[in-house]
Amino acid sequence: MLKGEYFSYSSAEEIFEELRRVSRGGVADYSGITYDRIEKEGGVFWPCPEEGEPGEDRLFTDGRFFHPDGRARLIPVPDASLPEEVGDEYPLVLTTGRLMAHYLTGVQTRRTPSLRRKDPEPLLYIHPVTARTLGVKDGELARVSSRRGEIRLKVKVTEKIREDTVFCPMHWGGEQCINRLTLDELDPYSRMPGFKACAVRVEPAASVEEELTERREVIV
Repeated sequence: MLKGEYFSYSSAEEIFEELRRVSRGGVADYSGITYDRIEKEGGVFWPCPEEGEPGEDRLFTDGRFFHPDGRARLIPVPDASLPEEVGDEYPLVLTTGRLMAHYLTGVQTRRTPSLRRKDPEPLLYIHPVTARTLGVKDGELARVSSRRGEIRLKVKVTEKIREDTVFCPMHWGGEQCINRLTLDELDPYSRMPGFKACAVRVEPAASVEEELTERREVIV
């Protein structure tokens, strides 16, 4: 009953039409943006108060900012190095983030078949030079280790990342949860946990398995 009374929409476009109406005259004015325009123009930037206007693709070019005096507020931020330095044992920086197809921990998007098909599992993004140096190959498993644990991930070799850095998305849990490796220190201002960067080691999973097999044979 409540859903019908307060959320009586039959499509996402109907919801967007309401957004257009309620945002008119505001800072983020969507009133000039329509689904048809988004489709034809490949997207429209806000603010866009009129359908005949192109939208504002870059804010503040007129020198005025969203403060009563129109001036910007500059806040100094002290420089901070990585909370965990790389070294011989853990020579790479692991950074984590999002993929376009998934949202946060993926508890909704990973249940959507079309989104799950786009990115069915977390991958370790690594530069070709780094991959060759470490002996890991595209599509094969690698072991990623930090001072807090380890995880096995399929490798994706790409030039879109630095040679000293590897990336893994954070939308999966359980054995595929990359935050098992990251730091739990908190930012001194926001108090958000420091999940974004830590020192890691990457090695082929095959060599790891061979080492474990050898150890078992020695024990036997």
